[in-house]
Amino acid sequence: MVETLAHEPLEGDPKHAARATRSAGRKMRSLLLDAASPLFRERGLSGTAITDIAAAADAFPSQITYYFRTKEALFVECACRDLLYLARATEQAALKARTPGEYTHALAKSVTASDSVAFFAEALTLTRRRQDLAPLVERTIERLHSEGTRAYAGQVERHGWRSLRAPDESSRRFWAVAIGVILEGNAMGRSPEELCAEMLRVLGEQAKSADDTGRLRLVEEAGASSNSNGEG
Repeated sequence: MVETLAHEPLEGDPKHAARATRSAGRKMRSLLLDAASPLFRERGLSGTAITDIAAAADAFPSQITYYFRTKEALFVECACRDLLYLARATEQAALKARTPGEYTHALAKSVTASDSVAFFAEALTLTRRRQDLAPLVERTIERLHSEGTRAYAGQVERHGWRSLRAPDESSRRFWAVAIGVILEGNAMGRSPEELCAEMLRVLGEQAKSADDTGRLRLVEEAGASSNSNGEG
């Protein structure tokens, strides 16, 4: 009996208290991000007050400054988190793709149907003036590329696809095009369908349909063929 109690965490145990505090802190941060994100999307940074966010999260304004220091930092963290959520959702949407072209089309359709990329673009603009917030954006972009590479590489291995570009190059190119096209398209008032079509046009070979998969071959395969013809 004594031995069992000796191994149970006590409420007064400093380690137990520290774990409980960290858990409560993570939960509060998540609640604040959940409350702030839709407000920022709807009203923008300048149109959203800290008191509005606190009210939506059933929290105190001081808790926002405690966990995020400034409204700008909260804005950037919301945008970064939402972009990573979008990336995960696009990967799920493309799981049934049978070709690289179908995969790219599914990604583009999912990305352009959301406002997360535009939200993130606002955060990018903000960090131009607030370099203290740039590391979070940098980490988000690197994670975006690494997870996109992992997802595409998994599809390539699963289906035996042979594409013109390596998975890491395809992922980086896709997101660079997505950010550029959506940022420009929103300024021009283009619809999600128009944004999707423009993304696929810019991506070119990477976004070809299933009918064009015969053209999607590794560069070295073409090189091997020419060497064979030249030396045979």
